[in-house]
Amino acid sequence: MDTSTPPARTVDVVSDVVCPWCYIGKRQLEDAIARLPEDERPLVRWHPFQLNPDLPHEGVDRRSYLEAKFGGAERAAQIYERVRAAGRSAGLELAIDRIERQPNTLDAHRLVAWAQADATRDAAALVESLFRAYFVEGRGIGERAELARIAGEAGYDARAARELLESDTGMAEIEAMDRHAREMGITGVPFFVFDGKVGVSGAAGADTLLDAMAQARERA
Repeated sequence: MDTSTPPARTVDVVSDVVCPWCYIGKRQLEDAIARLPEDERPLVRWHPFQLNPDLPHEGVDRRSYLEAKFGGAERAAQIYERVRAAGRSAGLELAIDRIERQPNTLDAHRLVAWAQADATRDAAALVESLFRAYFVEGRGIGERAELARIAGEAGYDARAARELLESDTGMAEIEAMDRHAREMGITGVPFFVFDGKVGVSGAAGADTLLDAMAQARERA
């Protein structure tokens, strides 16, 4: 990274809370930002992408889902061992075997959008809590009561979160944002956009992300 070039002012992260690479990518982004002076750290904004938008609201059995997706339990195990190794390299111990259901994530994305709408708060704490609940604690983040509890643990009003989730607020907006991401050509997550100018696909390392921040400012 050219240290004479200030970093990007904004980072838009397109992700899904059930994507392990998105959790790893979040850690890589945090590593990159931590290397910057505090007055040069960019604003991070979270955007929805549902890996499985067609799942029923109640989700599906995780084991059956993985076997269908990867062609068998053995293949799924091989793939997720690589994911665990990548997680460990980013400081994460992913307890993937604790996950019992593959959830529909529309409600989780609504919750993040609700938290992010409060300009006085940083939604990163809630995003982190959702990732941790799913990949470390094996909690059911497709369940509205559980989502409200997670919001409370992240410092938000759990009752207000539950009221939001029991309504249809934000459903159409999240679905529209998901469609927009796909129309932009995003087919996988995480996907990072720096100052609306430079995109990086995948859980890239901190050095790559810092370089992208510098490139974005150079193009400004």
